Amino acid sequence: MSDLDTFTLLPLRIDPQSKAISTIPSQPVSRSLAAELQALNALHRSLHSLEAPHVVPPPPVPVNPKRSANVSKLRESGNDQYRKQRYAEAIKFYGLGLQMALTRPMWEPSQLVREEVHQLYSNRAQAHMQLMNWPEGAADAEASVEAKRQGNAKAWFRRGKCLVEMGRLEEAREWVSKGLEVEGEEKELMEFLKEVEARIAKE
Repeated sequence: MSDLDTFTLLPLRIDPQSKAISTIPSQPVSRSLAAELQALNALHRSLHSLEAPHVVPPPPVPVNPKRSANVSKLRESGNDQYRKQRYAEAIKFYGLGLQMALTRPMWEPSQLVREEVHQLYSNRAQAHMQLMNWPEGAADAEASVEAKRQGNAKAWFRRGKCLVEMGRLEEAREWVSKGLEVEGEEKELMEFLKEVEARIAKE
């Protein structure tokens, strides 16, 4: 029988001064437990030796409105460049927006980050498609879907389109079919799936 098959409740005590954890002297201690307690106490001492503000993580704070505004501004700048058919410039702005959104502090809501990045990835995918950068467009559209699977039909479509342009028809059919499972009977995806299947049938 291995140690994983049994559970032994050991009475532990904490030293009121040092806060070190140990077993009661009368209790037998295995070598592995002694090593674990030693490592835990060493970690505790090392954390206490750090200077502020690194002793504890910073407390949760409201979302930084400046960062949100900057992400939106960069996305709009990208959209503006896209409308002017300056696709390379649009890609740069979307990239800067992604960089800012993805470096939000960890305590800010992850759902907010997902909302921001799914739009930016999807928009950048579209700009890549205009430049016929099919692999880059496919990667960005997939990243958009990873951030937001449902209610993101454009990203499902864009990756499918890139796969078709790269000649990966079977993969495109599988991808778009999966998109329809998530999005339901979305018109654009349904029509595109028919196109892909028609092309596969011809070949």
